[in-house]
Amino acid sequence: MKRLRTNLLSDDQGRVTAFVVVITAACLMFAGLVLDGGLALGAKIRAISQAQEAARAGAQELDLAAYRNNGALRLLPAQAQDAAQRYLAAVGASGTATVNGNTVSVTVTAHQRTQLLGLIGIRDLTVSGDGSAQPHRDTGAQP
Repeated sequence: MKRLRTNLLSDDQGRVTAFVVVITAACLMFAGLVLDGGLALGAKIRAISQAQEAARAGAQELDLAAYRNNGALRLLPAQAQDAAQRYLAAVGASGTATVNGNTVSVTVTAHQRTQLLGLIGIRDLTVSGDGSAQPHRDTGAQP
């Protein structure tokens, strides 16, 4: 009996292999989270930037007649929405633009393909970014 116990304690065939496989898989998943999470964060920053720029493009579509008559900054809603959509198309982004009063709001949705998380079945990550803009009067003052 003592000899059997000694053999079992000194015989580690196959036990280290399972440990190495589990640790390697865990390290790959952690690396995937870091790498693909960073790529998703970069895609989100791009989506926010594109949404903000599209909103600014839309906020430039002013009702010039109202501005010339009484100085009112008022958007032309259809033209503002169209300008924002044209900007998104020009940069290759997909999203929606809406105009509510004097505010142009844009939401951009993007898909980021994964590099390492594909090993566990996650093929892409969806991110979105929002931006809004309103027309402002230029005071002409230089800093």
